[in-house]
Amino acid sequence: MPREFDYRSTWPYPADEVYATMTDPEYLRARLAKIGGPGAALLEHHPDADGVRYRLRHGLDAQDMPAALRTVLPGNITIERAESWKKQGPGRYDATVAVTIHNTPASAAGGMQLHDANPGSELLLRLDISVKVPLIGGRIEDVVVGRIGELFDLETQFTREWLEQRH
Repeated sequence: MPREFDYRSTWPYPADEVYATMTDPEYLRARLAKIGGPGAALLEHHPDADGVRYRLRHGLDAQDMPAALRTVLPGNITIERAESWKKQGPGRYDATVAVTIHNTPASAAGGMQLHDANPGSELLLRLDISVKVPLIGGRIEDVVVGRIGELFDLETQFTREWLEQRH
């Protein structure tokens, strides 16, 4: 049974500014260079009048994985994440997210909402994480949820520093 993962971050900046930063290709490349792991890259970036869609590749070194995971998933892990953002109105953006973890029985899908809040803005994320491995899939899902939480903490910190440097 999939695990739900919820994440929330707040910003002292309006949603329009946070959105512009989070979807900027220069920012995405810099973030991936710092925290994306081996082989990290911005694979696609397609802006249009309504929003933007892009695809990222993250790498996870096998040495950084818990021992229990290394027995089931030997070698480095390649993760692709696709996000599709749309403006919903003034100070409000929604996104769909799909995560593929190559050569594994794991995946995640969900959505994000970024909206103005008083003061600043708020980002909400919800993912459903699924690992299809009999008997131990639930334990692996727990590890994956923890890793996703760590990744979003790092991304939030990177974004906060990026925004602060530009003010």
